[in-house]
Amino acid sequence: MAVLYHHPLDPHSRFVRLIMGELQMEAELVEENVFERRREFLALNPAGTIPVLVEPDGQVVPGANVIAEYLDETRGLALADRRLLPEDPSGRVEVRRMLNWFHVKFYMEVGEPLLNEKLFKRHATNGAATAPDPGILRAARSNLRYHLHYLGHILHQHNWIAGDRLTYADLAAAAQLSAIDYLGEVDWSADETAKLWYAKLKSRPAFRTLLGDRIRGLLPAGHYTDLDF
Repeated sequence: MAVLYHHPLDPHSRFVRLIMGELQMEAELVEENVFERRREFLALNPAGTIPVLVEPDGQVVPGANVIAEYLDETRGLALADRRLLPEDPSGRVEVRRMLNWFHVKFYMEVGEPLLNEKLFKRHATNGAATAPDPGILRAARSNLRYHLHYLGHILHQHNWIAGDRLTYADLAAAAQLSAIDYLGEVDWSADETAKLWYAKLKSRPAFRTLLGDRIRGLLPAGHYTDLDF
């Protein structure tokens, strides 16, 4: 069985878990605290980042986008017309553009600051836990409203983010949003179109494992597991 090194609220790890769910691919989930910089983990990925997929034959695949491309190349054809990365070049460009939007821009402007302030600083293991910075939270929440409106704008044009079928772009966006939704940070009333799209994703079987995640000492927002939120 494959092994995925991850963290439950790391959105890049969640993206890979959603892909595996859509592929109906089983894997052992190993929670990795990257700040520990374990020698064994660094031997797998010298960058010291998650997620990292290790195949049964020993093949190591580090990084969310690298894993996504690898899984498409090794298992994507089995999905036929439900393939998560389109076959046509222009379709692939759009999916990759939106992957970069959510994995880089959204994460830097929204996900990373909210997760750092509300989770990682609070659960610091070196005894240096500090209170969230109100200014950082305020800026991230403002950025989130912009991203939700942009997402709604895209979804007014077609059924899914990169076209008329589910792709990696949708899974990346859902993974990013789900991590901060656990924290109760997504105001879904800001954009009804984005909310309806997220409800579709949330009801898919691949999403169930994410909804079951729990962080010690930090319960999810009350609506987190509610499919009719």
